[in-house]
Amino acid sequence: MRVRILAVVIGLLLVSAVGSVLVLRAALLANLEDEVAVSLEREAEEFRLLAGGTDPRTGEPFAGDLEAVFDVYFAREVPDEGESLLAFVDGALYESRRATGAAEPGELTEATASWLALDADRRGVLDTPVGEARYVALPLEGADGRDGVFVVANFPALERDEIEESVRAQLQITLVALVLASIVGALLAGRVLRPLVRLAHTARTISDTDLTRRIPVRGRDEASMIALAFNDMLTRLEQVFATQRAFLDDTSHELRTPLTIIRGQIELLALDDTEEARAETIALVTDEVDRLSRMVDDLFLLARAEHPDFLRPDDLAVDDLVEGLHRTLAALAPVHLRVEALTGLVVRADRQRLTQAVVQLVSNALRHAGPDATIEVVARADGSELVLTVGDDGPGVPAAEAESIFDRSVRGGSAAAGGAGLGLSIVRAILEAHRGSARVLPTDGPGATFELRLPLGSDVVAGV
Repeated sequence: MRVRILAVVIGLLLVSAVGSVLVLRAALLANLEDEVAVSLEREAEEFRLLAGGTDPRTGEPFAGDLEAVFDVYFAREVPDEGESLLAFVDGALYESRRATGAAEPGELTEATASWLALDADRRGVLDTPVGEARYVALPLEGADGRDGVFVVANFPALERDEIEESVRAQLQITLVALVLASIVGALLAGRVLRPLVRLAHTARTISDTDLTRRIPVRGRDEASMIALAFNDMLTRLEQVFATQRAFLDDTSHELRTPLTIIRGQIELLALDDTEEARAETIALVTDEVDRLSRMVDDLFLLARAEHPDFLRPDDLAVDDLVEGLHRTLAALAPVHLRVEALTGLVVRADRQRLTQAVVQLVSNALRHAGPDATIEVVARADGSELVLTVGDDGPGVPAAEAESIFDRSVRGGSAAAGGAGLGLSIVRAILEAHRGSARVLPTDGPGATFELRLPLGSDVVAGV
């Protein structure tokens, strides 16, 4: 990843740097051409104004005195860089001035012949020993039929060489800066991506038996955030795997007992001498098979509790819900149902799942408190919550087991919890799916009281 990032960044920087230098070179050369053209026109215009004016030395018009015009002009004019100024009178060179980089008059023999033959102004380009030159030639008519020519020529080769040298220097500086930026970028990229490298290394060392490894994180950049998220995921996976192992251990123990009983009874079946003994053995085997089936159903229900379609919620009037609970519970045992001010309240819930949770608690109370136990179910409102409590006068739940009795992997040792199996886990799963809660209330005397809470209101979205 670091190589790819650096390759893309360096490529973009290189294209940008080279492109900007080339654009700068083209702009400077174009600007030089414009400056040369402007300079030539300015020199030509100044000479025209001077030739058409008066002699500052006498105050009289030049009146065709070519020598006087040229003397005044060259006395006050200094050629610009790369520029030559030439004056001809009657075909001979009268005066010349040149700056550094400009050609000598003797190097312009062919151009001089063409300039002396002019009868009108001319602008053009010519090749010379010192490079290409742009010029403006102005023929003049003097007194007594004398002819003159004024030429201003510019030789931009020197300035072009300076531009090229500057561009090369700029390109070299840019490349050096690019190399330094690449080195610094490689170091920074390595530092930024270091958490990802550690993440990959940690991921390779993690197994399903060792989820304790974590990635050391420094900083708060995106890579560090990924490492933090990975650490959080490992923590959750460690907790899930630990719970799963404990759950599987307890479940295997639960399943092993009835399987052992069934196997032993089947082996003894051949030794039963009477029909009554065989019937008792078959009844015992059938009972254990039913218990196994119930365990499998409970496990399947708990697995489904993690799915989005576990609930089918609807807006239920609390009065109708309580009335349905009363009819269902009446078929199980003489349960006393007490309702406290629930008229007009609505709860969004799955009627069947919620009934299943209450029935599970009542069945659990019947198993541990006995068929003659007093069981009371209370439905009441507590602020924005519907509260259902199921209490009995049985042996109760020890305080040490009150927090863990609903866990899947815990099987309490008390009389109240010893045979609960997965039932209480199912109760908690149903209430959590409704965004509610299930707990054991502390009691001063005998008996156990289980409390179920879920939000009131039709705008509550049920689900995990």
